Amino acid sequence: MRKQPVTTVTALAALALLTLAGCGTESGRGSDGAAEAGDAVRTDLPLTDVTWSIDSLSVDGKTTEAPAAASIEIESSGKARASSGCNSMGGHVTVDGDTITVGEKDTTLIGCPDEIRAFESALGDAFSGKLKAKIEDKKLTLTGAGGDSIVMTAEEVPPLVGTEWTVTGLVTGRTTSSLPKDAQGESGKATLTFAKDGTVSGSLGCNSFSATAKTTADSTITFGPLRSTKKLCPEPAMSVERKLMKALEGQTTYEVHHRSLTIRAADHNGFEAAPGTPAKP
Repeated sequence: MRKQPVTTVTALAALALLTLAGCGTESGRGSDGAAEAGDAVRTDLPLTDVTWSIDSLSVDGKTTEAPAAASIEIESSGKARASSGCNSMGGHVTVDGDTITVGEKDTTLIGCPDEIRAFESALGDAFSGKLKAKIEDKKLTLTGAGGDSIVMTAEEVPPLVGTEWTVTGLVTGRTTSSLPKDAQGESGKATLTFAKDGTVSGSLGCNSFSATAKTTADSTITFGPLRSTKKLCPEPAMSVERKLMKALEGQTTYEVHHRSLTIRAADHNGFEAAPGTPAKP
């Protein structure tokens, strides 16, 4: 059977994507409708272009709960991305029946807490090589030949409007760096929320702000003049604030991908943000 890049985007095609090709017969099912042992993987959920939130990771017989922002997405183009919520790793995948093969991966190098680094290392080991896929009750389980497994739940991509976004990193070209910490080891909390009336407001980590924000179908946001309070705060808060203000100026591009919002100014610099709880209407 010839391997091919993942190309499935519809629920109907997903039925075929994870079904073992062969003599053309369907596998039997038990009287309760559950798949019997040896069944091909069948699902009415697309495998690709879905954000899969990682629930837990089992490596060498030890199960670890995943960080809140950990996720995996397999794109219809044949690319895959796994994230711990701090660093992310990406590579190419192919699908052959119910087997997903993950190729060599690249990873970002953001400094993360020790427990996150340990999870990232285990995730890198588990999300590699040939993995058997099984989708059941909106959960995807990927299992390696040695028994290591990743259990995930399908989740909806948060909307740009109505979500409180918390800034998690600064973007410089193709590099994303973690927020600098102050003398107390804190990185501050900058947030922004887009409203249905075409405005945006929040905190720059020190001062609060508001502005108009016109979004378009081609993934651009045009910000009007930014209004903010005038408090002076110690470094590095003010330096971060200046970078955020520059990114929230004029016409910018944005992307909501996985659980991350990226906004880039005309010079390609900007920031990444993660969703919090939905904002009050």
